[in-house]
Amino acid sequence: MFLQQLVNGIMLGSVYTLVALAYTLVMGILGVLNIAVAETFTFGGYVGLALLLLKAPVAVALVGAMAGGAALGAIIERFGYRPLKHAPVVMPLLSTIGFSLLYQNVVTNVWGSDPIQFPSALFSAKHQIGPVMISGMQAWIVASTLVMVLALGQFLKYSRVGRGLRAVAENPLAAAILGVDPGLVTTVTFLISGALAGAAGLLVGLNYSAITPQIGGEVGLRGIAVMVVGGVTNVWGALLAGPILGISQVMAAAYLGASYQDLVVYGLLIVMLWIRPGGLLGSPDQLRRRV
Repeated sequence: MFLQQLVNGIMLGSVYTLVALAYTLVMGILGVLNIAVAETFTFGGYVGLALLLLKAPVAVALVGAMAGGAALGAIIERFGYRPLKHAPVVMPLLSTIGFSLLYQNVVTNVWGSDPIQFPSALFSAKHQIGPVMISGMQAWIVASTLVMVLALGQFLKYSRVGRGLRAVAENPLAAAILGVDPGLVTTVTFLISGALAGAAGLLVGLNYSAITPQIGGEVGLRGIAVMVVGGVTNVWGALLAGPILGISQVMAAAYLGASYQDLVVYGLLIVMLWIRPGGLLGSPDQLRRRV
């Protein structure tokens, strides 16, 4: 049972990693907490579900979910962040809260407030590896997450735009002096953040076989917890902290009861803030520099 729950926790944590990365990119590069990531997540899940119901392959649905999330990210950047980028940091934060409420109402009016089921035939195959049962759906979720995280890492490390993003995250003024286009960096940051959130929305829907307009709020809060535990401005910290919190949540539900899930997850968050405010791979200095 322990090994089975461990696998389940890794799978769930991998999705939390994507949500945390969506927060981390905007926070680490632009110094803004984009609350609307939660509803971008939800919208991506519904877009992916709509494509699946039209008999599209799962890979196509995933691309559609990412495109939908990226589109919402672009809207937030254009109308919620760009006009307020020189305002006090609380103003863009409040703007993203407004967009979050707006998106949630749009999703509710378009798809309704009742849960919608995913097609039951998806990834019905199961594979027995010793005492552990792994479904095709779980394997696909983890594999998709790994591909996206590795692709993001390669993009940030080797591409010209990725190097520009890292330069702005390190020192915005120096990056501007060296010729980095701040407008391009801002747009790309929100596009990638939205795409990751949209992908996570579809993957969570596949995991639970259903989606509701409220699911983004719950998963979004856990994504913030992962971001803080890993290190608010550190991409690789999110990759480490996601499985840790996912495993903790699943183990708490299995051995203590479902009512203890949030206690354990947010308890870990509070303990981390006490003993290492910068997170596992971050530092308090980095956080102060961004804020």
